[in-house]
Amino acid sequence: MTTLTPSDKALVPFVSVDHMMQLIHHIGVEDMLRGLADYIEADFKRWQLFDKTPRVASHSAEGVIELMPTSDGEVYGFKYVNGHPKNTAEGLQTVTAFGLLADVGNGYPVLLSEMTLLTALRTAATSALVARTLAPKGSTVMAMIGNGAQSEFQTLAMKAICGIEEVRLYDTDAAATEKCAANLAGLGLTVTPCATAEDAILGAQIITTCTADKQYATILTDNMIGAGVHINAIGGDCPGKTELAPAILHRSDIFVEYPEQTRIEGEIQQLPETHPVTEIWQVLTGQAEGRRNPEQITLFDSVGFAIEDFSALRYVRDQIEETQLFHPLDLLADPDDPRDLFGMLQRSRPA
Repeated sequence: MTTLTPSDKALVPFVSVDHMMQLIHHIGVEDMLRGLADYIEADFKRWQLFDKTPRVASHSAEGVIELMPTSDGEVYGFKYVNGHPKNTAEGLQTVTAFGLLADVGNGYPVLLSEMTLLTALRTAATSALVARTLAPKGSTVMAMIGNGAQSEFQTLAMKAICGIEEVRLYDTDAAATEKCAANLAGLGLTVTPCATAEDAILGAQIITTCTADKQYATILTDNMIGAGVHINAIGGDCPGKTELAPAILHRSDIFVEYPEQTRIEGEIQQLPETHPVTEIWQVLTGQAEGRRNPEQITLFDSVGFAIEDFSALRYVRDQIEETQLFHPLDLLADPDDPRDLFGMLQRSRPA
């Protein structure tokens, strides 16, 4: 067989799980969370440049598989991601993902990356960016309701970006809380495992819910939520899956990423389509108000949006240039004559 050496045009940087872990440790988890938040904020502030569409979802009884595309006119990006709550019991990740960036000018991919770890980081960075914008000033205590794969990332992002000093943990599975507490030990936080969700919320200014069951659920009831808190609801992310009692929504000022997607997938699927919400990019650009007074309940109804993944991939692309933490992947055919793809195939034929 003739061996054809790939040209530079055929090679696309691929960030594997191993390289992503090396990159995170090279930068530092908290520094990377801050960096991702900066990139996400920068892209939210140029929101109107982006193509925007609700993610393309394929639902089944077991879970959902989604594609999340967007473009700023110069770079195109998409993420493949699944959500299968049953996976944990089978020893599998609930969420797996990978993503791609491409040059809009010629359509050639310029980055392929794992996004299971990166999605956890960008989700946490987005949560903390919004909490820094909406939560009561001087917030130091966070309640983390749901102690699965996302919980440590959420907690460290709130520490790095919002200055949280204590996290109060609760999960219906005590082993999950034990896991989370052990992972957070020695990372500069007071970690308090709690026996009930009510105990976890006690004294918290920021309340994050992140549970996995694909069903309408009431993780927080109305009587659990007092005035002046910020709720970061990230577990409800598909039709038929919610975490908050409707009464909480009616008492809260609700902030979302992209209403057309959130009304399908978020907590506000429980409300009429006319219920007012504020897009978070408008707050970040000064076009809308965020927190107006200390008694206000602010709610970030977060379902995850493609621009956040675009920002995360853009951040990774910039970081790997200096580290070389990637594989040059022979992904694109590049014949000498672009009209002679078959000739390139024939030249690789076994002798």
